[in-house]
Amino acid sequence: MTPLAGLKVLDFSKVLAGPLCGQWLGDLGADVVKVEPPGTGDDTRGWPPFREGPGGRAGAVFLAANRNKRSLALDLKTPEGQAAARRMAAEADVVIESYATGVAERLGIGAEALRAANPRLIHCSISGFGRSGPLAQGLGYDVILQAFSGIMAMTGEREGGPIRSPFSPIDQATGMQAFSGILAALLERGRTGQGCRLEVSLLETATALLGYSLQIFWEKGALPEKSGSGHESLCPYQAFEASDRPVLIGIASDNLWRRFAAGIGRPELAEDPRFRTNADRVAHFAETVALVQDIVRAESADHWVAFCGRIGIPCAAINTLAELAAHPQIAARGMVMQYEHPALGPLKTVAQPIQFDGKPRQVRSPPPLLGAHGAEVLQGYGFSTAEIAALREAGALG
Repeated sequence: MTPLAGLKVLDFSKVLAGPLCGQWLGDLGADVVKVEPPGTGDDTRGWPPFREGPGGRAGAVFLAANRNKRSLALDLKTPEGQAAARRMAAEADVVIESYATGVAERLGIGAEALRAANPRLIHCSISGFGRSGPLAQGLGYDVILQAFSGIMAMTGEREGGPIRSPFSPIDQATGMQAFSGILAALLERGRTGQGCRLEVSLLETATALLGYSLQIFWEKGALPEKSGSGHESLCPYQAFEASDRPVLIGIASDNLWRRFAAGIGRPELAEDPRFRTNADRVAHFAETVALVQDIVRAESADHWVAFCGRIGIPCAAINTLAELAAHPQIAARGMVMQYEHPALGPLKTVAQPIQFDGKPRQVRSPPPLLGAHGAEVLQGYGFSTAEIAALREAGALG
């Protein structure tokens, strides 16, 4: 299903949030052109580990975020490159950029300039801290916002130091916000004929992810303690050590607690005033956790996964990435796609987590080599052979 077929997207962004947004638009059928600086391209092209192939190499992070795009290596520091970008934007439906505040305007691809020439354009700007306010000039990567937002201070074991969540959740969630915002703007444009200026930032995404954590803070008037694998509002709801390896048991309601107590042959625990309700169990947190840990330690992780499955309690072994990737449920849902890259050989990638009408997802085109589609892209935007040659001569086209 390609509901965005015919949509023209210029993706000037780099690293993760913007490229993921562009990739998801491409997954839905949009014609996404990744505009990159000649010579270096997106920063993640140079981030190891690399996939080496007979026709080139690419960094793993780049491969994960840039399928279903074409690459145009265009030097926006040249007048010719800027003019070419503006000419393309006049025909585009969506522009995505993630430059530092003020840079897009200096390069002539800011929202005001581009939308003056193309009022139907949806211009999506991605930044670290937002384009206004005292930190508008602040530079932000995912880890910077994990630190700034308080997420890092909440993460880890109670007596441990700051811990980075290693899968860049703020970057990825910001890409999702940009993606959903663009889709909403396209719906609005369908009603009004007008595009808009759309803005997302890592700071605002991080703050939104902390919605219920901030609500708890405001109610309690105290900062949350680190809770490791657990949850300060639920108990028992964390990893426990089985006889062979850890297992996560999520008892998030009193009904689940009653099932657990009956299932282990200890129905009296459901009526014990220390454990009767979730609020009681949270009030006796250490005692509850110690009780469940003693019970869980007697059997294997597989035993508890099977046991909880039978009686309807959420439970999972603490898997590795390798175990996740090889799990039959992942295969059944088609979440790992395989494809052939013309320069790098056979590759795998993670599918967009949306399925339409039960149809399998697939890679329409592989992550591009730097500048691989320059002439093709420009011709599609109406540039003549002579104009393309002039851009090359001026050093604007890689």
